[in-house]
Amino acid sequence: MIRHSPWDTPPYDFAIGLRPIGEDEWLEGGDAEAARKLALYDGGEPVFGELEGSREAQEEVRVLVEKATGQAADPTLPPLFAASLLCADDLCLMEKVDGEWRLTAVSLCSGTFFTAADSLGLSLKDLHGPVPGFEERFLTVVERMFNAVRPDVIMQRRNWTVLNSDELYLPRSGPVRERIAAIDPKDAGDALFVRVERQTIRKLPETGAVLFTIRIWRHPLSALRDDPHRLSAFAAAWRGVTPDFQAYKGLARYGSLVEAFLACS
Repeated sequence: MIRHSPWDTPPYDFAIGLRPIGEDEWLEGGDAEAARKLALYDGGEPVFGELEGSREAQEEVRVLVEKATGQAADPTLPPLFAASLLCADDLCLMEKVDGEWRLTAVSLCSGTFFTAADSLGLSLKDLHGPVPGFEERFLTVVERMFNAVRPDVIMQRRNWTVLNSDELYLPRSGPVRERIAAIDPKDAGDALFVRVERQTIRKLPETGAVLFTIRIWRHPLSALRDDPHRLSAFAAAWRGVTPDFQAYKGLARYGSLVEAFLACS
């Protein structure tokens, strides 16, 4: 079943698209993938990082996640990483440092072409630097939201892309994109995947930090054939995305393959 389809509604461009959700909707359940995350962590992959002074807020995250999942986190691990083992989501902790919101701790085991090492310590502006127009269009709005959001309000947003991989941990784009040329157009429905990021934002009541969660959902393009409405909406979105959106997501690389899939669907 396709759980999220953020391409359903135009405009087909970058958008903040936040909406409030209930606390019971915060973490969407499913396999916490603790074994997969631990294997990456123990294998030396750059999936966790923390700045000095972030442990108090990390502990607050741990308590929240333990309450939401009904499980206890491993006390021998850094609190944020231990909390991430209890859920399917990646956990990103933002704190106000010298007047700027910065990423002070992060457990990122399903990153799409970036790692915890790439992002730790960066400001909101720098984290979103590659997004076309972010500083001009969205930075002030996001900073105000981080400042003003109440601890009793949880916000959700979603975005999407297309990739030729269903792997969760994709630290670099090169190895994935090098395989595109080998895909036969008739196999595009099974070789290409819609990758959806479902993100949530909530303010921590004690430290005032902000927790940003990322849950990855993905499914092959062929799954769209089971839902004509979503297939039609995807075709409209694919053909209607703005040039900036297309360039940032690298969608042009899949153009002929996706059109081959749509032509026979």
